[in-house]
Amino acid sequence: MRHIPLALALLAPLPAFAQSGPVPLGDNGGKFGDWTAATYGNGNAKACYAFTMAAASDPDIAGRGQVMLTVTERPNAHDEVTLSAGYTYPRKAVVTLAVNSGTIDFYTKGDTAFTTDGGDAVTDFQQGSLASATSTKPGGGTVTDNFSLAGFSDAYSAITAACP
Repeated sequence: MRHIPLALALLAPLPAFAQSGPVPLGDNGGKFGDWTAATYGNGNAKACYAFTMAAASDPDIAGRGQVMLTVTERPNAHDEVTLSAGYTYPRKAVVTLAVNSGTIDFYTKGDTAFTTDGGDAVTDFQQGSLASATSTKPGGGTVTDNFSLAGFSDAYSAITAACP
């Protein structure tokens, strides 16, 4: 059996300890107006994200989960904008997000809608005060979810600094 000299063993890198949960960004627990900013993971697996919950939804849908608008930064993917519906989108659901005078189209998979142009969405979020999502709901018809953009620019600055 071969022994490694103690000095060499002490110089070997220690295994990284896994992060147990999200880490809020900033001095105020990650809160930036109506948005929250945090990181999760380390190294190439690190994600930085800012999110806000719907301020209002019409109509109310019984049993619906949380409705959330999120912007995520990763080492090789920036400005990923998603909308979590709180329900599984029906097949071929139509989802649009209105900000200022423009609209942003999304495609859906499961309970999440994704935009193909997150950079434009982020620019609109920085210039707006309200985002209004209209989407197909289960059983037909539409639901409208409103999101405050108050604090978005500061939350976005925090996540882009943490995940450049």
